[in-house]
Amino acid sequence: MAAVRPNLGRVLPGSSVLFLCDMQEKFRHVAYFPQIVSVAARMLKNTTLDLLDRGLQVHVVVDACSSRSQVDRLVALARMRQSGAFLSTSEGLILQLVGDAAHPQFKEIQKIIKEPAPDSGLLGLFQGQNPLFR
Repeated sequence: MAAVRPNLGRVLPGSSVLFLCDMQEKFRHVAYFPQIVSVAARMLKNTTLDLLDRGLQVHVVVDACSSRSQVDRLVALARMRQSGAFLSTSEGLILQLVGDAAHPQFKEIQKIIKEPAPDSGLLGLFQGQNPLFR
């Protein structure tokens, strides 16, 4: 019997949709909010769970997500991953969608990703022994 191949989570331009959810002014005081808004603007309604429930493959741009607290943010990302969403960064998704330098707009896109994304406070959450991301 052949082994079942897991879903690889490839992002394909012809079948991808950008979903931007819940950018609220009242979260302006939350840590890293300006940086998260910047990343969200860089990427330009349904919830992740609704899309997964419809059988769609969902990629969450983690450096464009926020919550009332870092704990809520971390748990929400872990919940989405647990439910089958792929967690990625804005740069990672941009590069997957472009494919390679043969893309007709590669030079313009390269200018976007040459500028590093602002620190959104997640690096420390993914380092070490974080039990939510095992």
